[in-house]
Amino acid sequence: MTSNFIFTLSCADRPGIVAAVTTELAALGANIAESNQFWDRETGMFFMRIAFTAPEGVGRDRLERALRPAIERFAMRTQLIDRARRKKLLVMVSKFDHALLHLLYQIRVGWLDCEVAAIVSNHDDSRATAEYERIPFHLLPVDKADKAAQEEQVLKLFQQSGADLVVLARYMQILSDRFATRLYGQIINIHHSFLPSFKGAKPYHQAHERGVKIIGATAHYVTPELDEGPIIEQDVGRVTHAMTPDDLIAAGRDIESRVLARAVKLHLENRVMLNGRKTVVFG
Repeated sequence: MTSNFIFTLSCADRPGIVAAVTTELAALGANIAESNQFWDRETGMFFMRIAFTAPEGVGRDRLERALRPAIERFAMRTQLIDRARRKKLLVMVSKFDHALLHLLYQIRVGWLDCEVAAIVSNHDDSRATAEYERIPFHLLPVDKADKAAQEEQVLKLFQQSGADLVVLARYMQILSDRFATRLYGQIINIHHSFLPSFKGAKPYHQAHERGVKIIGATAHYVTPELDEGPIIEQDVGRVTHAMTPDDLIAAGRDIESRVLARAVKLHLENRVMLNGRKTVVFG
């Protein structure tokens, strides 16, 4: 029985990287199904993602042994992912549940290949949804005087549930620098703007007051800098002067839901690689 893997790497660019990896895979009888690569000329870094099928008897241990000389020779940062393992999400939500509901639907129809290990909220509004979907629901209110205690509970739940990714599906709390740093590259947020503008309360009202003609959403990794993390996915929609703030909010909900789901899918398929303050996204 064959096994499916994804191998990603990043390192300083120099000749022979692709050959070193593909030669070892070919020697093991692996069949490459997809290969993407990018050379960032500004930083001199090279990024690569290979999806391949390994023949029966060739498992993770043997692959790691075969690839180790190339990894050490080029000082690669790598990941080897067994696609047989279904990844788990820990979804955090406040009162607005449109992004959460869209994620659950895309999982149900199979477009997102993952499961939700738990839903965490600082409000009780999504409990009924979690119970209907048979997903553990954790009400963890935020005490402004001691937010660290609540975040420790979330971290503990993340570890105990075996989750791979935290998804902030319109979770309306600012995470601490400590939390964002501990799970760097493992938290995706949806920001209600095409660019990091209109921060704070009522962003669509701010956009309406400024007479914007395009609204959008940005999905990004969470960093200590508020809404400034490496961008994964974005989309926009046109609006007009005749639309009210409520119309903008309704249009924004649709864009936010779609952008977040696409970003989660890209992450789950290991198509996103961090490149400093930016990302390399292999579509």
